Amino acid sequence: MGLSAPASVCSSLGWKSSSLCVQLGATSTSTSTGFSLSSKRSTVSVTCSSSSSSSDPLLVKAARGDLVSRPPAWMMRQAGRYMAVYRKLAEKYPSFRERSETTDLIVEISLQPWEAFHPDGVIIFSDILTPLPAFGVPFDIEDVRGPVIQSPITSEEGLKTLHPIDLDKLHFVGESLKILRHEVGGNAAVLGFVGAPWTIATYIVEGGSTSTYTTIKSMCHTAPHVLRALLSHLTQAIADYIVFQVEAGAHCIQIFDSWGGQLPPGMWESWSKPYIEEIVSSVRKRCPKTPLVLYINGNGGLLERMKGTGVDVIGLDWTVDIADGRKRLGNGISVQGNVDPAYLFSPLPTLTQEIERVVRSAGPRGHILNLGHGVLQRTPEEAVKHFFEVARSLNYDTFLQTQTQKELVA
Repeated sequence: MGLSAPASVCSSLGWKSSSLCVQLGATSTSTSTGFSLSSKRSTVSVTCSSSSSSSDPLLVKAARGDLVSRPPAWMMRQAGRYMAVYRKLAEKYPSFRERSETTDLIVEISLQPWEAFHPDGVIIFSDILTPLPAFGVPFDIEDVRGPVIQSPITSEEGLKTLHPIDLDKLHFVGESLKILRHEVGGNAAVLGFVGAPWTIATYIVEGGSTSTYTTIKSMCHTAPHVLRALLSHLTQAIADYIVFQVEAGAHCIQIFDSWGGQLPPGMWESWSKPYIEEIVSSVRKRCPKTPLVLYINGNGGLLERMKGTGVDVIGLDWTVDIADGRKRLGNGISVQGNVDPAYLFSPLPTLTQEIERVVRSAGPRGHILNLGHGVLQRTPEEAVKHFFEVARSLNYDTFLQTQTQKELVA
């Protein structure tokens, strides 16, 4: 199967929305980075909802801090290799790029966990690097090395390859979100996501994955003007990409600053936070009611700083005690997480106890139940199913009252 085209949406996969053979328009604006970054691109007017609704999905309400009856739940890396149905599909389509850039495959994979477990959030099957070619950074994914960028950007000369994001080249993302929104109806939130500028820049500067981040960290001191120009360009592209996803149907967007936790807090304050703040501000102006979630792996030392970005939800990894995280963040912001993914390998009663502990510690308002990181390979599907069944069984009124009574008896 080739890369996506509107016709590919009309495949015979049995979707109730197979008639949605549409091509999404594009929108974006650009800001100067101090270097010449010009290219032809298409632009159309984008509008986002500016009002909240009582019919919004449970996850959206929890993200806003509204009163809800139970914690909504979804999982990072919700679709993937732990599912037998995904592994079977991946054998037929071995290229990750094809699976994540072909509309009908994106939709089919995104819906696999929805059909199996009925989470409260359905996240599009994609990658934080997916938009790179749309603004001038081609990449490959190799089986052993993972992402590979053949021409890393570490100089002013390298910046010349960048151009404003061409959203037409990401039509498969827009098409997929439209279909997913129609498929799940009002029964779950459709989630889009992006990488934060610092995290995306690490790949572009390092030429792929790294365990040391020495090149980009050195650039902070040896070529700060080049790095700031790159980060500024990424900021505008990512903001436009978020609005594009929202207009296509995403209820909520998660920003992954996956490698932000590799920076000392002071450096994160200088080299990551301002660009996330700018993205949040830009998206707020165009899509004021769309909840934004910020997740950083290894974020225990950054929680208060993360709150200052203006996002609606802070994702907590499993190394943060969620009660302590609540205390540090205050009640004015929602939290997401943070069951250790390894608990899904434990006996089911043990997993139940941990879910209940997290929900109890997070409190009855502004909590989205999730893992503290992504689903691990070889995770038993039975445990994932149990996770969501437990989440659906928890009613805040009865659950928290029962927990209080148990504590008094103890």
